[in-house]
Amino acid sequence: MTLDRSKLWTGDLNRLALDPQPRGPIGLYDTTLRDGEQTVGVVLSPEDKLEIARALDEAGIDRIEAGFPRVSEDDWKAVELIAAAGLRAEVWGFSRAVQGDVEALVELGVTASVIESPISEGKLAALGVSRETMLDRIRSAVSFAVSSGINVAYFGVDSTRADLGFYRQAYETAVAAGATEVVVVDTLGIATPEAAAYLVGRTVEWLGPEIPVHWHGHNDFGLATAAAVAAVQAGATWVQGTVNGMGERGGNANLGEVALTLEGLYGIATNLRLDRVRALSALVQERSGYALEPWKPLTGENLFTRESGAVAAQFHDPPAIEPYSSALVGAERGIVLGKKSGLDSIRIKVAELGLDVPEERFPELLAAVKRLGIAKRRLVSDSEFRALID
Repeated sequence: MTLDRSKLWTGDLNRLALDPQPRGPIGLYDTTLRDGEQTVGVVLSPEDKLEIARALDEAGIDRIEAGFPRVSEDDWKAVELIAAAGLRAEVWGFSRAVQGDVEALVELGVTASVIESPISEGKLAALGVSRETMLDRIRSAVSFAVSSGINVAYFGVDSTRADLGFYRQAYETAVAAGATEVVVVDTLGIATPEAAAYLVGRTVEWLGPEIPVHWHGHNDFGLATAAAVAAVQAGATWVQGTVNGMGERGGNANLGEVALTLEGLYGIATNLRLDRVRALSALVQERSGYALEPWKPLTGENLFTRESGAVAAQFHDPPAIEPYSSALVGAERGIVLGKKSGLDSIRIKVAELGLDVPEERFPELLAAVKRLGIAKRRLVSDSEFRALID
């Protein structure tokens, strides 16, 4: 999607500080249906997953990870439905470095998959597996998948806490076995943006520019978007993440936020349709049974809603109070009334509701709105405002 930059009101500072930048496009790989479903308490039916996959496809997501078919019969069915849905997006599977997992993907007709294996010392110790054994598993699973016609992206679990020497050995082993892409994985969300850039940069250096590098990050320290951007600047050409940043613990990188940041602040293109992201967010919330913070970037319901009287005084001039247009992300602007309202809030609300109220009554109505907002400890609804007028 070509971003309408006339709807961005971010000034020149970023350009002055950042140019030159890579221009992309950066591919977006969605793992909502697998990693996202690992959110505590979330259960998505195969039909839910198909509906979400179609919405992801319509929103311009490049690759959709349909799931891990060996987890359950439902996961198998979901992968089967999505693989047969005729989507524009590439449909990817997920597999451990286990032959049985790969065989399931072959049976389902999935032609591309992540193949994962743990590579940090902590993970290897927890599993009681030696480095040599893990390298054998990587080599065997990747070569079997490739010989079965599957395009493989190798996914080293806990990359950011792995010994760098063994990290390099694992990734070079995977590529030698036939993996055509690799994923740098911040499993526990511990990487600073600088660390993400360092590890991605070294990976590009070690494997060469012909091997596309993905970044897969988590948000345990609130740095998932920043780390993803840093990874892109260091040479990653794919970012993996989920809708709404859903996932285990602090969640995954939020693909909508990553795309908005890359395009809006860095001028790095993606194919995501930002005007579809809020509807996609709402669908996933509904099917997953959770709610987001109303102040959440890009998708929060409060982003273009104003209560403050000082801000309402500038409501007619969106660039004065907002960093980008509501139209850019398919949102509506609005004024709400409450404790923090001002005279301009009353004026705008009266006009919005088409009410015939003389201006000399505005101070009296403002005082009544403030009293009611304080007494109720919430906003004043439109029906309550009409009752105050009457």
